[in-house]
Amino acid sequence: MPTSPQSPSHQAIIRPNGSLGIVPVDPLDAKFGQGGSVPAALIKRFAKSTVEGLAYLVSTRCDGKMPPSIQFWRDFTNRYFRSLCRQQTPAANCWESPQCPDEPSLREILDAAPPMRGLEYASVALLQSLWQLLDDHTQHHATAKPGGLANYLHSLRPDWNLIGRVTFHLAENKKNPQLPFAFLATFTESQSGGVIKHVALAEALKRSIAENDTTQLDALLAPVSRAAETCELIDKMLDSRTLFSPQAWGIQQAYRFLSSVPQMEDAGVIVRVPNWWNASKPPRPQVQVKIGSRNQSMLSGPKSLDLDVNVSIDGIPLSEQELAELMAAREGMTLLRGKWVQVNQEQLQTALDQWKQLQAQHVTGVGFLEGLRMLSGASLGDESFDDQLRSWTRLEPGPWLKQTLDELREPSGRINIDPQRRLKGTLRPYQQDGVRWLWFATQLGLGVCLADDMGLGKTIQVISWLLQRKQSSGKKSKPSLLILPTSLLGNWHREVQRFGPDLKMWISHRSMTDAAELKRIAAAPAQELAGYDLVATTYGLARREKWLAEMEWAMVILDEAQAIKNAGAAQTKAIKAIPSEGRLILTGTPVENHLGDLWSLFDFCSPGLLGSAAEFKKFAKSDDPRILSQRLASIRQLIRPYVLRRMKTDPNVVPDLPDKTEMRVDCGLSTKQAALYKQVVHELEQSLDLATGMQRRGRVLSVLMQLKQICNHPALYLKQPEFAGDASGKLTELKQICETLIEKQEKVLVFTQFQSMCQPLAGFLQQVFGKSGLILTGKTPAKARNKMVETFQQDSGPPFFVISVKAGGTGLNLTQASHVVHFDRWWNPAVEDQATDRAFRIGQKKNVVVHKFVCRGTLEEKIDDMIAAKKEISRELFGSDGEIELTEMSNEQLMSFVALDLQKATTS
Repeated sequence: MPTSPQSPSHQAIIRPNGSLGIVPVDPLDAKFGQGGSVPAALIKRFAKSTVEGLAYLVSTRCDGKMPPSIQFWRDFTNRYFRSLCRQQTPAANCWESPQCPDEPSLREILDAAPPMRGLEYASVALLQSLWQLLDDHTQHHATAKPGGLANYLHSLRPDWNLIGRVTFHLAENKKNPQLPFAFLATFTESQSGGVIKHVALAEALKRSIAENDTTQLDALLAPVSRAAETCELIDKMLDSRTLFSPQAWGIQQAYRFLSSVPQMEDAGVIVRVPNWWNASKPPRPQVQVKIGSRNQSMLSGPKSLDLDVNVSIDGIPLSEQELAELMAAREGMTLLRGKWVQVNQEQLQTALDQWKQLQAQHVTGVGFLEGLRMLSGASLGDESFDDQLRSWTRLEPGPWLKQTLDELREPSGRINIDPQRRLKGTLRPYQQDGVRWLWFATQLGLGVCLADDMGLGKTIQVISWLLQRKQSSGKKSKPSLLILPTSLLGNWHREVQRFGPDLKMWISHRSMTDAAELKRIAAAPAQELAGYDLVATTYGLARREKWLAEMEWAMVILDEAQAIKNAGAAQTKAIKAIPSEGRLILTGTPVENHLGDLWSLFDFCSPGLLGSAAEFKKFAKSDDPRILSQRLASIRQLIRPYVLRRMKTDPNVVPDLPDKTEMRVDCGLSTKQAALYKQVVHELEQSLDLATGMQRRGRVLSVLMQLKQICNHPALYLKQPEFAGDASGKLTELKQICETLIEKQEKVLVFTQFQSMCQPLAGFLQQVFGKSGLILTGKTPAKARNKMVETFQQDSGPPFFVISVKAGGTGLNLTQASHVVHFDRWWNPAVEDQATDRAFRIGQKKNVVVHKFVCRGTLEEKIDDMIAAKKEISRELFGSDGEIELTEMSNEQLMSFVALDLQKATTS
C-alpha cells in the first residue's frame, strides 16, 4: 500500500445520479469488514469525478488491499483496461473500444456486488454508462498525452504498456488433431505513424544482440525470466530455447500453459489465448445439483426440497458414454461436444461422491433455508460441503423452486388473488403486486420483508393483505399483532378505518384505550381478543407488556422494523420472543446495506436463515477482499427471495405515483413540553374572563403562538440558547425520517414559521446528516438567496435546506428535494401548499413526499383533524385569507381546542 496519508475506515457509495464516491463506514459495518483504510488521494479523486477515481483506483498508486465495496469497482475497471490491453492494437492513437460485456454478464457482475451504500441504484444501465465513461476518459487522455494510448496505459500501470512488451500467443490448430494448439512468443514495437507491430521474440533478440543493446535485451528477457520462475513449462522452454520459435502443442502442454496464465500475467507477460478460456472460471464439467424439482404446498417444513444429482456441461447432463470418456481423459483437457473443457477426474469424482452421499442422507429432501443457502453459496456454519469443490458444482433450483422464486421476485400477474377484494380504496398496480407477493410468500410459510420506499404505501398493502387473510381463514383465525412507533399509531388507525373497516382492530395503548380495558385484556388476552383481526401496540410497550408473549399470534408485523436492528437490545429480545405462526417486517430503508442490522432483522422474520450471530459474523469476515466480497454477495443472494423492494425511481412504479404524497406525522411531547403546555393553557383559562374585545383577541393570539412554540421545542418558548434533541418530540421524529433519507441519499426541505427556529433546526440536522445545510429566512439577502438555491440544486449539494415559511413562499425552485417537512403548521392550507411547491413545481422529476408534523393530544392535532374532516364548524372558523380564526371561538370552544390530552401526548 502506498505511503500516502491514510483515512479512517471507508467504503464505496453509489449516489442516486449514478456517480460513485468514498465515504466513512459506520462502526458496526467496519466490524463486519465492510470498510478499510484507503489512500486520502483516492477519496479526493472520487470527489473530483467518478472516472478520475476509477482510473486512479486501478493505478499502481492504489495497489494493496481495499474494502470489498471498493475492490468491486476496482475489478470492474480492471475488466475494461484488460479488455483494452488484450486487443490486437494496430496503432497507438487509433484503436477499437473494448466491447462492453453483454447484459447477462453485467447482471452476473451485479449479483456479485457486496453490500454498499446506494447499491439499490446499481443496474445494468449504470455499468454500461461507467464502461462508456472509462472509454471516453481513456480516449481523451490517449489523444492528449505524448506517446498516445501506450504511454497513458504506462502512466497507470507500467505492465499495461503495449509497446516493448513480450506476448505469449496460444491458438487452436484445428488442422492437426494430434497437435491441436500452436504457440508463439512475440515482442511489440512502435513504428512510424504510431503503428504497433508484433515481432517474433527470436527476431527481436537477434536484433538486440547485433546492436549490442543490453537495455533492450534486459527488457525482453526480464519478464520471461520472471514467468519461468512460477511456470515450469516456460522454464523448460527457456532452457531448451524452444520458447523463441513457433511450436505445435498437444493437449497436455496447452493445458499446462492455460493453467499458468495468471502467474505469467503477474510476471509482466501479455498472454493471448482463445476467448473460450477464462482463467478464473475455466470451462469444465460440473456436478449439477437441482434443488426443489417436486411441487410443494408449504416451505416451512423441515424437509421439503428434493435433490437431483448428475454431471453436466453448461447445464446439459452428460450421457453415460460422455461421462465415461470424460473420466478416461488424462491430459487436463478434452474435446467434448465440440468444445475444449478442463478435466480433473479426482475433483469431479470427489464432488460427485460428496453430493451423492448428501442426497442419500436426505432422502426426504432438505429444508428450504438449507436449500437456499446451498444455492447462494452462503455456508453459514454448514460444513457439509467443502469450499474447494464448489467450482466443480453447478447448483440451481429445480422447476418448481425456480417458478416459486420467480414469483417471489416478480409477483406481477402471477398470483391469482384479487387485492381489491373488500378494500375500500384503489390500489396502484405496483401495490397490487405487493399484496400478491405478501399473500404468496406467507402462504408458503415464509417470514418476509416489504421494503418499499417511504411514500409508496406499505400500510395500505398490508391492510389489503390482512383482508385477504380474513376472507380465507374464516371466523376462527387468531389476531395479528402490529408493533410500531408511537407516532404511527394514529396513522394506522385512520388508514384501517378508511381502507379496511371490515378489520376489527384494537389498540393496546393508553392514548386510545382506557386503563381498565387494558388491564382486563392483559389478564386474559387469548379470550378477550378472540374476535379481533389486528392488535396494535408500540415498541416501548412490546418490551414491557409481558402478556404479549403469553399467546400465539397469527402474524407479528413490525413497522419501521429498523427499531430492532440492535440485536442485543432488551426491546429486540422481547419482540423476538413473541410467538406467532408467521412474521413480517416493514421498512423504507434498504436492508442490504448494513450487515449487523441485516442479521437482526432476519433473525426476527426468518430465524435461522442467516445462521446464528456467531456463524454469520464468522462467515462475513475474511482477510482476502475477494473472498469476503464473494461471501457478502452470497448473503445478498440468500435474502433476495425474502425481500420485496420498490423505489420511487423504478420505471414500473413512476407512472403509478401521484405528483406528491402527503403524510401526517404524529409527534409526542417531552415531559418538559407537556408541563409548559399545561401551564400556558391554565394561565389562558384564568385570563379569558377578564379580557374582552381586542384585548381578548390579542391574548388568544399570544397564547396560540406560545403553544406552537412549546410544541416545537421548550427552548423556543423559553428563549433559551440550547435546543437539546431529546427535549422535543418533533426533533425525535425528524431524526428518524432523516436517518432513512441518509440511506437513500435524498434531500429534504424543512419549513418552519419561526425564524428563530431555523438555526437550531439546521444545527440539529447537521448532527444527524454529518454535513452542513442551508438556512433561508426573511433576513437573507437576495444575492445570497440565489446562490443558496444554486448550491442546493447541485447533485453534491447540501442534504437539507431549512426555510422560514414566509421567506420561502415564493420565488424558489428547489427540485432536488424529494421530501418536504412542515415542522410546524401554518393552519392555512394555502400557505402550506405554496411552501410545498418550492419542491414540487415545474421541472420536478421526483415524487415528493410531504411530512406534516402534528403533536398528539394538542391544539395541533385537533385543528389538523378539523381541516382534514372539513367539518361544518370549520367553515365558520376560516377567514377570507384561509387562516383559522380561533380568536372568534367562545371560551368553551377555545379551551376545548387548546386543552392537552396528556395520555395521548406523552405516553410511548
